Amino acid sequence: MQGRRIQKVGPSTLTVSLPSSWTKEVGLKKGDLVFYIPQSDGSLKLRARELVEREKKVKEFVVNSDLCDREGLLERIIVGNYLLGHDIISIVSSKRISNSHSEEIRRISRKLIGLGIIEETPIRIILQCSIEASKFPIDMVVRRLYAIASTIHKEAIQALCEMKMELAEEAIRREEDADMMYWLASRLLYSAENSRDIVEKIDLNKHNILNLRMLVGFLERMADWGEKIGKNVIIIEKKGIGIGEPIIKGVYQLSERAYTICVNAMESVFTGDIKIANTAIENYKKKIEQEEEKLVQDLPLHLPDSEMASNLRHILWGIRRIAELGAEIAELSLNQALDRSTKLCKGLDNSNILNKCY
Repeated sequence: MQGRRIQKVGPSTLTVSLPSSWTKEVGLKKGDLVFYIPQSDGSLKLRARELVEREKKVKEFVVNSDLCDREGLLERIIVGNYLLGHDIISIVSSKRISNSHSEEIRRISRKLIGLGIIEETPIRIILQCSIEASKFPIDMVVRRLYAIASTIHKEAIQALCEMKMELAEEAIRREEDADMMYWLASRLLYSAENSRDIVEKIDLNKHNILNLRMLVGFLERMADWGEKIGKNVIIIEKKGIGIGEPIIKGVYQLSERAYTICVNAMESVFTGDIKIANTAIENYKKKIEQEEEKLVQDLPLHLPDSEMASNLRHILWGIRRIAELGAEIAELSLNQALDRSTKLCKGLDNSNILNKCY
């Protein structure tokens, strides 16, 4: 924090100089106009004119649906615009928007938080995003995404152990909720990269944006693997062939280890505890890999049905991948924790020692 002395100019005007580093960063020069915004705590917020005018303008992005002639292309373009923080997305056609495109637009708009249709004609559909960033602190969104991903994993394994197809189906349905949280988090983080205001509203340290983008990506993939486990459970249950207690027990124990690794990893994210992060990484390396490989080798001894054995191998691989993602989250957390001084690792000022050497 830098201090600036107030100067008196003329009989009643007080002035204070602006830091040159800030003026260069926002592109201010002599004669430019700035705005001040009084805050509730008595402080003032300064905004460059260009930033204020940019925030007032809501740019419209137009998508030509006639050129979206591949399956899923229009949906992905809409998602991409949403992630980039675009507030108004217009889908247009030179003739008429096809029924399949209309359904695609409606389907994806229901999955993107805050996005809705505000105008519709035969040749134009306008989507607008009305998200207020201050209502979605990034910490809350990340916690929600992790809760969904871990629930998918737990429910899918429980469905296998109890042979309950409806539980597996519920786990699969939850994956859409995970996508919604992932897309919301990605939109907030993309927007924060380009706006100081968003950084403040979602309670974010701008230096952590890259780490958070990696974190939400890991969590979304964790949910995807949970969904894959659920789908394989349904295939197994439809066969109606018993698996046997030894295999069920082995799968459950492996799953619990993976779940614990992920819990420890996320705890290290929110607490910055390096030792907890290290425990999660070591548990993955020393236990998960060996146990998963042994279970896969034992499958032919207990399951004569080769197709069912294949489905169980997919389940075991899914559990291993979830645990691996947990270990990657722990590594991310550990590296981030080292960016600040702790009892385990702290930076020292060696300037005096160096001066004595010379």
